[in-house]
Amino acid sequence: MASWFLAPDYGDLAVEFGSLEAVFALQGERLTKDPMSEVILLERAGVRYYVKRYWSGGKGLRRYLGRPRIKAEWQNLKYFAKWGIATAPIVAYGLERRWGCFERGALITRELINTEDLGRMARYDDPRLGDRQWVDVISRQLALATRTLHGHRFTHNDLKWRNLLVNDRSELFLIDCPGGSFWWGPALRYRIVKDLACLDKVGKQKLSQTQRLRFYLQYCGRVRLTAGDKRRIRQIVGFFEGRE
Repeated sequence: MASWFLAPDYGDLAVEFGSLEAVFALQGERLTKDPMSEVILLERAGVRYYVKRYWSGGKGLRRYLGRPRIKAEWQNLKYFAKWGIATAPIVAYGLERRWGCFERGALITRELINTEDLGRMARYDDPRLGDRQWVDVISRQLALATRTLHGHRFTHNDLKWRNLLVNDRSELFLIDCPGGSFWWGPALRYRIVKDLACLDKVGKQKLSQTQRLRFYLQYCGRVRLTAGDKRRIRQIVGFFEGRE
């Protein structure tokens, strides 16, 4: 049985975006492909759309039990929007099950215009990363977004620079979060450290120590470090030691 949702604002695209069968028949520029999924890019009436199609629910038992990866992705993007975190607009989503097991699913998002991911900016030494004022503007937005996620006991689980988009108005967007989930207790504390360590993995290469510390204080909403903060920072800095 298939379930499908198309946002009302995109009713004029119902022929192509109005059902799971139609979406799996779409042709476009293939951007990525792996054993579980693919992403294609297509343009309609001057607007570009990203179509992510899954034919596997995930790895291991997730293929048969629990929340399929594609469902996690659209649900997490909806959480972002609900919590006031800027993200890609959802156009359509849905999945099909057979005998209760995931068969296939898809998610369509609208392009965020004039954006570039921070990972690419870091690789190509974008001059904006050398502008202290610009970095501070982005840092404050990222700190607030990350604090909001963690305040809801939710962690991204892949909070890397490549999943952070910035547009030409210095606005930040969080994208691609199929692995995000809610946690409690020690597991939440560990996942929070992991999120922050993922951010700092590139941060320590491209930002000054002062900028990294300022981001952490912005994230905490404090002007000075506490003893607990210092312990957590040591955990963040050492998180990937021996893993790379």
